[in-house]
Amino acid sequence: MFKIIEGERIKGMIILKLLIKKVIKIHFSPRYDDDKNRIDFEETSIADEEVVPYDVKEGHFAIFAVNTMEERKRFILELNWLKNPTFLRLLNLAEEEYGFRQKGVLEIPCSHEELEKIILQLKIERI
Repeated sequence: MFKIIEGERIKGMIILKLLIKKVIKIHFSPRYDDDKNRIDFEETSIADEEVVPYDVKEGHFAIFAVNTMEERKRFILELNWLKNPTFLRLLNLAEEEYGFRQKGVLEIPCSHEELEKIILQLKIERI
Protein backbone atom coordinates (compact mmCIF):
# COMPACT_ATOMS: atom_id res chain seq x y z
CA MET A 1 0.00 0.00 0.00
CA PHE A 2 2.86 2.38 0.74
CA LYS A 3 4.20 1.88 -2.80
CA ILE A 4 0.84 2.79 -4.32
CA ILE A 5 0.71 6.05 -2.36
CA GLU A 6 4.34 6.80 -3.20
CA GLY A 7 3.68 6.03 -6.88
CA GLU A 8 0.68 8.39 -6.90
CA ARG A 9 2.80 11.09 -5.27
CA ILE A 10 5.54 10.77 -7.88
CA LYS A 11 2.97 10.76 -10.68
CA GLY A 12 1.39 13.94 -9.27
CA MET A 13 4.79 15.65 -9.04
CA ILE A 14 5.59 14.74 -12.65
CA ILE A 15 2.25 16.11 -13.84
CA LEU A 16 2.82 19.30 -11.82
CA LYS A 17 6.31 19.72 -13.31
CA LEU A 18 4.97 19.26 -16.86
CA LEU A 19 2.15 21.71 -16.16
CA ILE A 20 4.61 24.33 -14.89
CA LYS A 21 6.76 23.91 -18.01
CA LYS A 22 3.70 24.33 -20.23
CA VAL A 23 2.56 27.49 -18.41
CA ILE A 24 6.05 28.99 -18.71
CA LYS A 25 6.19 28.12 -22.42
CA ILE A 26 2.77 29.67 -23.07
CA HIS A 27 3.56 32.77 -21.03
CA PHE A 28 6.77 33.52 -22.92
CA SER A 29 5.43 32.66 -26.36
CA PRO A 30 4.89 35.58 -28.76
CA ARG A 31 1.22 34.66 -29.12
CA TYR A 32 0.52 35.29 -25.44
CA ASP A 33 -0.99 38.76 -25.11
CA ASP A 34 -0.68 39.98 -21.55
CA ASP A 35 -1.18 43.63 -22.51
CA LYS A 36 -4.89 43.65 -21.75
CA ASN A 37 -4.13 42.78 -18.13
CA ARG A 38 -1.15 45.07 -17.73
CA ILE A 39 -0.97 48.79 -17.05
CA ASP A 40 2.02 50.39 -18.72
CA PHE A 41 3.25 53.78 -17.68
CA GLU A 42 4.91 56.05 -20.18
CA GLU A 43 8.54 56.59 -19.46
CA THR A 44 9.04 60.31 -19.68
CA SER A 45 11.92 62.36 -18.54
CA ILE A 46 10.99 64.67 -15.71
CA ALA A 47 12.25 68.21 -16.09
CA ASP A 48 13.93 69.73 -13.06
CA GLU A 49 11.07 72.17 -12.61
CA GLU A 50 8.55 69.33 -12.27
CA VAL A 51 10.37 67.69 -9.36
CA VAL A 52 9.15 68.78 -5.94
CA PRO A 53 12.10 70.15 -3.93
CA TYR A 54 13.01 68.51 -0.64
CA ASP A 55 12.06 71.57 1.43
CA VAL A 56 8.47 71.67 0.11
CA LYS A 57 6.67 69.40 2.54
CA GLU A 58 3.43 67.56 1.88
CA GLY A 59 0.52 69.98 2.06
CA HIS A 60 2.64 72.94 0.90
CA PHE A 61 3.56 74.61 -2.37
CA ALA A 62 6.27 76.98 -3.53
CA ILE A 63 5.79 80.35 -5.22
CA PHE A 64 8.09 83.14 -6.37
CA ALA A 65 7.43 86.83 -5.90
CA VAL A 66 8.68 88.37 -9.13
CA ASN A 67 9.32 92.03 -9.78
CA THR A 68 11.24 93.30 -12.79
CA MET A 69 13.27 95.65 -10.57
CA GLU A 70 14.59 92.96 -8.20
CA GLU A 71 15.43 89.30 -7.97
CA ARG A 72 12.61 86.89 -7.38
CA LYS A 73 12.14 85.50 -3.87
CA ARG A 74 10.80 82.05 -3.05
CA PHE A 75 8.05 81.38 -0.52
CA ILE A 76 6.67 78.08 0.74
CA LEU A 77 3.02 78.23 1.77
CA GLU A 78 0.39 75.79 3.04
CA LEU A 79 -2.18 74.56 0.54
CA ASN A 80 -5.02 76.18 2.50
CA TRP A 81 -3.79 79.55 1.16
CA LEU A 82 -5.32 78.51 -2.16
CA LYS A 83 -8.79 79.00 -0.62
CA ASN A 84 -8.10 82.52 0.63
CA PRO A 85 -9.90 85.22 -1.45
CA THR A 86 -7.00 87.70 -1.19
CA PHE A 87 -4.49 85.11 -2.29
CA LEU A 88 -6.81 84.03 -5.11
CA ARG A 89 -6.75 87.62 -6.39
CA LEU A 90 -2.95 87.36 -6.52
CA LEU A 91 -3.29 84.17 -8.54
CA ASN A 92 -5.63 85.97 -10.94
CA LEU A 93 -2.97 88.66 -11.37
CA ALA A 94 -0.43 85.94 -12.10
CA GLU A 95 -2.76 84.45 -14.70
CA GLU A 96 -3.21 87.84 -16.38
CA GLU A 97 0.54 88.49 -16.34
CA TYR A 98 1.95 85.08 -17.30
CA GLY A 99 -0.99 83.11 -18.67
CA PHE A 100 -2.57 79.99 -17.29
CA ARG A 101 0.09 77.50 -18.38
CA GLN A 102 3.05 78.39 -16.21
CA LYS A 103 5.70 75.69 -15.93
CA GLY A 104 7.53 74.97 -12.72
CA VAL A 105 7.14 77.14 -9.67
CA LEU A 106 4.18 79.50 -9.62
CA GLU A 107 5.18 83.15 -10.02
CA ILE A 108 3.26 86.06 -8.48
CA PRO A 109 3.82 89.49 -10.12
CA CYS A 110 4.66 91.58 -7.06
CA SER A 111 7.69 92.46 -4.98
CA HIS A 112 8.69 90.11 -2.20
CA GLU A 113 8.06 92.90 0.35
CA GLU A 114 4.46 93.25 -0.87
CA LEU A 115 3.92 89.49 -0.72
CA GLU A 116 5.44 89.31 2.78
CA LYS A 117 3.02 92.05 3.93
CA ILE A 118 0.05 90.24 2.37
CA ILE A 119 1.04 86.94 3.98
CA LEU A 120 1.57 88.61 7.37
CA GLN A 121 -1.81 90.35 7.15
CA LEU A 122 -3.55 87.12 6.18
CA LYS A 123 -1.87 85.26 9.04
CA ILE A 124 -3.08 87.94 11.48
CA GLU A 125 -6.63 87.66 10.09
CA ARG A 126 -6.57 83.87 10.60
CA ILE A 127 -5.81 84.20 14.31
